[in-house]
Amino acid sequence: MDYFLTEEQQMIRDTAIQIAEEVIVPARADLDEKEEFPKDIVKALAQSDLFRLFVPEEYGGLGKGSFDLCIAIEELSKACLGVSTTYAATALGAYPIVLFGSDAQKKRFLPGIAEGKRLAAFGLTETSAGSDMGGIQTTAKLEGSQYVLNGTKQWITNGGEAEIYTIIAMTDKEKGPRGASVFIVEKGYRGFTFGKKEKKLGIRASATRELVFNNCRIPKENILGKEGNGFIAALKTLNKARVGVGAQGVGVAQGAFEEAVKFAKERYQFGHPIINFQAVQHMLADMAIQIEAARSLVYSVARHIDSGAKDISKESAIAKTFATDMAMKVTVDALQVMGGAGYMKEYPLEKMMRDAKILQIYEGTNQVQRNVIGQAIIKEMIRKK
Repeated sequence: MDYFLTEEQQMIRDTAIQIAEEVIVPARADLDEKEEFPKDIVKALAQSDLFRLFVPEEYGGLGKGSFDLCIAIEELSKACLGVSTTYAATALGAYPIVLFGSDAQKKRFLPGIAEGKRLAAFGLTETSAGSDMGGIQTTAKLEGSQYVLNGTKQWITNGGEAEIYTIIAMTDKEKGPRGASVFIVEKGYRGFTFGKKEKKLGIRASATRELVFNNCRIPKENILGKEGNGFIAALKTLNKARVGVGAQGVGVAQGAFEEAVKFAKERYQFGHPIINFQAVQHMLADMAIQIEAARSLVYSVARHIDSGAKDISKESAIAKTFATDMAMKVTVDALQVMGGAGYMKEYPLEKMMRDAKILQIYEGTNQVQRNVIGQAIIKEMIRKK
């Protein structure tokens, strides 16, 4: 379908496709097997200026919107979800600064992110907090000209690899979620260390670690906005980022679909390529329908966000949920088309299926997204009365 991309948007897509085909695909199996962080690929992404997409122009970026970012994420995810997660997580970590940072904070931190020299990460999840932000135990106490952070963040993408971390911590635990604030913490600060690199089912090229704060002192000026705005900052950050997770779903599903089609044309049974069999054709048709429906939805929501819409929580949740549920189903079905071959590491399908599962979990499980959607529907009904 023609989604009426501008010439510049087509250039973004072409750049992402080139990196995917020339740099990511040849390395993805090895990165997955070794659970190796894709440093060389990150450099290639930086050299191509893709990190500049989500940074405003006045701070060294290109000032592009969610739609442009989704175009890049989709193509990178088609090649390797682990790599695209590393890239997208930097946008996630940068968004609180973009949305809530002062001019001085933006000038200090965003140019390095735009250049791809400094990766970012977002620190919200803890053992007892993730979907329930009220369960955050990490604290930040103001002592003179510094905040002192104590606590642990769990399962943080880009943990240990990123240089800049936006961290949600409690400045007043008695206020619950309204007592949360958001801080910029730099790698190398005293009292800030990392746990072991997690071993995961999928996205194994992406680094996932604990963030440990033990009397970590950060400058007072590293707070984003004012005390107590952490809950709002986290919600607005995730609402803006979730459509990108939907784009990841579209990308990995498209990659799996193309592998299945290619295999079905080459695999002969009973004297015919299996793509000639109606049962296989129907599976491929269903995949194509689901992918195109998800792509249309993700693109529409991304453009809706870029229009300046204020309340995007329901739309972002819908795009994330539909596209990632689709990705899980399509990767499973694509592997089924390939049969025993799809189950083997010789082909990329088993990796794609393993990778796809995380999309239904991170940045808010799809069950929680359905809660968000349901609550939004109730509010809309009340307003109409």
